[in-house]
Amino acid sequence: MAEENQGNNVSNTVSVESPQEKSKPDTNNNRRPNNNSGGKPNNNNKNKGAARGRRRQSTPVDENLKSFVVINQEAHKQRLNPHYKLDLNSRSKVRITPLGGLGEIGGNITVFETETEAILVDVGMSFPDPDMHGVDILVPDFTYIREIKDKIKAVIITHAHEDHIGAMPYLYKEMQFPIYGSPLPLAMIGNKFDEHHIKEFRKYFNPIEKRKIYEIGEDFKIEWMHMTHSILDSSSLAITTPAGTVIHTGDFKIDHTPVDGYTADLHRLAYYGDKGVLALLSDSTNSYNTNPTPSELSVAPALDRVFSKAEGRVILSTFSSNIHRVYQAIQYGVKYGRKVCVIGRSMERNIEIAMQYDYIKLPKSIFVEPDQIASMSDKDILIVTTGSQGEPSSALFRMSIGEHRHVKIKPTDLIVLSSRAIPGNEGSISGMLNHLQRAGAKVASEKDIHVSGHASIEEQKLMLRLVNPKFFLPIHGEYNHVMRHKETGMMCGVPERNIYIMNDGDTVEIAPKYMRKVKSVRTGKTYIDNQNNHKIEDDIVIDRQKLASDGIVMIVAQVDGQHSKLLSKPLVTTFGLVADKQDKYFAKEIEDTLEQFLLNIKDGLIENPRAMENDLRQVIRKHIYRKMKKYPLIVPHVFVQ
Repeated sequence: MAEENQGNNVSNTVSVESPQEKSKPDTNNNRRPNNNSGGKPNNNNKNKGAARGRRRQSTPVDENLKSFVVINQEAHKQRLNPHYKLDLNSRSKVRITPLGGLGEIGGNITVFETETEAILVDVGMSFPDPDMHGVDILVPDFTYIREIKDKIKAVIITHAHEDHIGAMPYLYKEMQFPIYGSPLPLAMIGNKFDEHHIKEFRKYFNPIEKRKIYEIGEDFKIEWMHMTHSILDSSSLAITTPAGTVIHTGDFKIDHTPVDGYTADLHRLAYYGDKGVLALLSDSTNSYNTNPTPSELSVAPALDRVFSKAEGRVILSTFSSNIHRVYQAIQYGVKYGRKVCVIGRSMERNIEIAMQYDYIKLPKSIFVEPDQIASMSDKDILIVTTGSQGEPSSALFRMSIGEHRHVKIKPTDLIVLSSRAIPGNEGSISGMLNHLQRAGAKVASEKDIHVSGHASIEEQKLMLRLVNPKFFLPIHGEYNHVMRHKETGMMCGVPERNIYIMNDGDTVEIAPKYMRKVKSVRTGKTYIDNQNNHKIEDDIVIDRQKLASDGIVMIVAQVDGQHSKLLSKPLVTTFGLVADKQDKYFAKEIEDTLEQFLLNIKDGLIENPRAMENDLRQVIRKHIYRKMKKYPLIVPHVFVQ
């Protein structure tokens, strides 16, 4: 029946004159004369009537060609509609639960789960907000992983960025599972294990070969497919389960001219798309970028210009994980006769690993130590360092404020920031630039010094068309990013009902016939002090926030337990609440409030100091809020005699 309707639609495109058009008088005065009449008017009425009645003849329809139009239309449907490629009779299902990475940039971790088994994809960290005082990094809440730990067969790693592997040591101090990934991510995880004194857990490493399928447990078959990104050795995943194949892109862009020549493995993505893909989880970070993401190789001309014009030292800062960017900068530094000094622990470690495992090849003779810089000519030095995001503990920031041991900023220095500002870091970067420019340094303003590592809209479209999934789950990004990616998915033929916008903790169940949210699990963040790699309890961070925003009030009072009266004036100390000149007035208010509290104290409460202090805290909190609209941290100490 569908074929019959399609055939009718084709036949309706043939143009036929209506009866009204036939009967219209001919008003075309510019019609050419009949050649047979020598240019004279033709008075033959019979011929005039025949001319007026003449109609355009329809082109004959070749029924054989028409049948192939229908055949090809059906072939397109079979090719583009995933329903034809999935086993709709299967009752198997897979559950997907993101525990981080949605509604934020970073902290990526996702659980894939069948009835009896589960895997984790990435275990990343994220960075704290400015009001998380004393917190260096955030790691995901592992509560749900603890609940299903007996089901977990492995941790699967897509690439080596901190927001995908940074929380691995904190997970492995508590639970251990086999780890599968390509060599560079495993090497960087190994370094983290060494730093955390858990190097014995390297025994869980299982390096993989790309384009090879690994059976993990009984329910998961996984293939790593090479993907281009802003770090070496990145991968997308084909996760085949009894319910069907799920493609997880990881972070990606489609770079046709990468520095190492290893382009994205689009062939394998297309292979799975042709077989039939149940669901696609795809990177949403650059969902608003309408222009194709430039190749990493495109920064080369800008770097060349920078080095050719520099008269003093060049100090280049970028993400320590962007090895290809650093590699290109070093090549141009060497081209212009400069020695290379690498400063910053993470930068040193990543370059060392990349060289150890032959991802890049550089002679050791081009490198110098930081303590050699002072004895060298400025035009002979390239400093590669960390701190492009203005982190207060980074090498470049310490240089900018004059606190770095080996490098003091000079007016002849050229600062090159080859990175984009991570959302939320704009203020710290601006502050650092102010310090650098006050010291006299010039900051390179080349627009082409940095390119993104994430897919723009056009590359997202290509991924959707190659994979051709039945269901689509945009991931990796804030809410507005995944919503914009949803629109792109709909443009590429995925019905809106087949797209779900997940939040951290949502468990989405997918089967060949349906997709639905089935539950929510606990998620959140654990605060980490990176100086000692220890957890900071939630209440400590809350107290710090109160101290920063509302201040603190400390009260020490001596009370006559028999008569419920103050024995002396209480000692009231405040920080961050009232000005010094108002201390006495405020202390008198607290004294009056305390006397009123003792006058109306409940029977027997004075015999329980802790309960009395809690009640007093509430009374003073209400008084301060009524007067100042603040909720300071209140610390009362009452001594009953």
